[in-house]
Amino acid sequence: MKNTLYALSLLVSLQLAAQEQPVQKHEAGHKDNNKFSQMYDLLATPNMFRTASGAPGPAYYQQQADYKMDIELDDKNTRLTGKETITYHNNSPEALEYLWVQLDQNQKAKDSKSKLIDSQKMDPAYKPAAFSRNYLEDGFPGGFNIDYVHDAQGKPLNYIINQTMMRIDLPTPLKSGAEISFSIKWWYTINNYREIGGRSGYEHFDKDNNNLYVIAQFYPRMAVYNDVEGWQNMQFWGAGEFALPFGNFEVNITVPADHIMDGTGDLINRAEVLTSEQLKRYEQATRSYDRPVVIVTQAEAEKAEKGFSNQKKTWKFNAKNVRDFAFSTSRKFIYDAMAVKLSEKTVMAISLYPKEANPLWGETSTRTVAHTLKTYSKYTFDYPYPKAISVSAEDQGMEYPMICWNYGRPDEKGFVSDRIKWGNMSVIIHEVGHNFFPMIVNSDERQWTWMDEGLNTFLQYLTEQEYSSEYPSARGPAAKIVPYMSGDQKFLEPIMTNSESIHQFGSNAYAKPSTGLNILREVIMGRELFDHAFKTYANRWKFKHPTPEDFFRTMEDASAVDLDWFWRGWFYTTDYVDIGIQDVKEYYVTEKQPESAKDVKIRKGRFGQEEGPFIYMVADDADMKARDKKALDIKDIKLLDDYLNEKLTAAERAKLKTPQYFYEVTFNKPGDMLMPIIAELTFEDGTAETYTFPVQIWRKNNETASRVFAVDKKVKKIVVDPKLMTADIDTDNNSWPKQEGNSKFDELEKRSK
Repeated sequence: MKNTLYALSLLVSLQLAAQEQPVQKHEAGHKDNNKFSQMYDLLATPNMFRTASGAPGPAYYQQQADYKMDIELDDKNTRLTGKETITYHNNSPEALEYLWVQLDQNQKAKDSKSKLIDSQKMDPAYKPAAFSRNYLEDGFPGGFNIDYVHDAQGKPLNYIINQTMMRIDLPTPLKSGAEISFSIKWWYTINNYREIGGRSGYEHFDKDNNNLYVIAQFYPRMAVYNDVEGWQNMQFWGAGEFALPFGNFEVNITVPADHIMDGTGDLINRAEVLTSEQLKRYEQATRSYDRPVVIVTQAEAEKAEKGFSNQKKTWKFNAKNVRDFAFSTSRKFIYDAMAVKLSEKTVMAISLYPKEANPLWGETSTRTVAHTLKTYSKYTFDYPYPKAISVSAEDQGMEYPMICWNYGRPDEKGFVSDRIKWGNMSVIIHEVGHNFFPMIVNSDERQWTWMDEGLNTFLQYLTEQEYSSEYPSARGPAAKIVPYMSGDQKFLEPIMTNSESIHQFGSNAYAKPSTGLNILREVIMGRELFDHAFKTYANRWKFKHPTPEDFFRTMEDASAVDLDWFWRGWFYTTDYVDIGIQDVKEYYVTEKQPESAKDVKIRKGRFGQEEGPFIYMVADDADMKARDKKALDIKDIKLLDDYLNEKLTAAERAKLKTPQYFYEVTFNKPGDMLMPIIAELTFEDGTAETYTFPVQIWRKNNETASRVFAVDKKVKKIVVDPKLMTADIDTDNNSWPKQEGNSKFDELEKRSK
């Protein structure tokens, strides 16, 4: 009797074992196609700069670029002029023969090749302004006009401009550990971004003839030089954003005296540019943690927008350890602010907006900034800068250190729809969140859009849900990526695709990576392991330049979860998730050998004897007369009852499970993307249990996986992924018995309308 429990086995398993055939010698070998293979074929080799753990190595370095600038805005002619002195520190181990400087405004120049890289077709109808711009006008006279490039002694330096990049040739190589200073003087015509597009520019208000400026990419900026690519000097075509080194900025900006402004860094001459009453309000705001304080009122803004002062005023900013600088200015601005208490410091949340943005902006913008700073800090690190500014700029959504532009305003009657309200809050969360990724965790946006947009969209989702569990988040939940992942493969690319080559930019670079991170957190890793690993990555690489490998490796290094299969499938392919139920068999227990087992060769024990006696598992559709139709009662199975009485005390036996029903469920995987199996069993009494099987269940069979459920109640229904947490693109095969009618995604879409 001692081998009786060991002999408890499935009849089907015995049948399969009996039918096994030796491998034919003539079968050809094959290469390793296992989707669990490690990613040595895809990831860069670790080195002294970047370690195998995903951390900066002992030889890691990064360059530094410091700027001193004097800028003047000509409001009447919408022109900006500037002079800068750049001090470039070569911290790399090699000497540099030349420097690369980014001239992003050249993307709007008349001779820009950006206009030539996309296919064109005639539209069936044009608005007059668009038709005139496209076919009649000479074109916007954009782009930098470089007056000079001088060395520290004022002597000309040789340079050549290649579209949006300028190479400065050095008289002698810049040695490792050395620095060089040079100056550039330039000017350009500012674009009306609502008419001709652009990530910055001005918005014109016809009613009062005023402009609202959001100014960025306004100065020649140093490109990144690093251990991965050398110079990151890809052209700026418009989609791929910016790769920039960190540095310190001293910036003086001269504007009309009736303008209100804010920008990157500390405003060091606040007493010179604000009235005494406005200064008192600002001081009050630094102590207000529960609500914004209005520093420049709507009445003051309305008065200023009628004045058009001929006087000038200079605003002075200092910023430490930032990768860029931007500012916004207008005589139309209302200005409010509040203090935000983080774990170790207090920072300021600020909003700038015209009267056209009220009442929405006065009620929500600064509060949303504060909520974003608190939530992102919780999941990464305390926000290190002194402030974060949200600027109302219609049709915009763009980010820079400490300042961002955000769309969303009421209609002319002041009505704010739910779509506008939630959309405005979401864009503020997203753009303020970019302070963390990539303004601090400084990834290469020109190459890998997902490293800032995808990670940031994931944190945006967490921030929205912490604001309210009823928040109508547009991205994050797995079900929302299904339409994209189930789309035409001709228009899908892996996430690991350069920005300029993506067909569906928002879905590929924002939604899919953020959804993948959400699946990692909720389904694969669990919140505790994920949150620790994600925070480890953020802290390892804050104020540094990470690569995708650094992220992938850190997430595994800090969690002890092997995720190579996930990165390979979710990021490097367009594989999709589709897991279904192929078959369900219900088994009953008997000690009588059924007819179907008569010809099965019982396997031998290690010493050759037959194992037994057996308890047989009989499928519901086999040997009807041989099985007991009742649910299992251990006392009815005499040999099992005898064994338990012999081996266990009464107290031990009382602790035994009492399964009465046995179900063998075979899952299949029509989709190529690996994923854990989540199965919900609903019983006849209406209760349910959920079982989650790790992704490794597919490691030896990429097509099917089977599990036996021994339960004490009869199963009425089995559903795979009942809460739509894995981005399964086809739910028609997810249920047993098969469900007729609309899929869960159809129902989800109905409820969302």
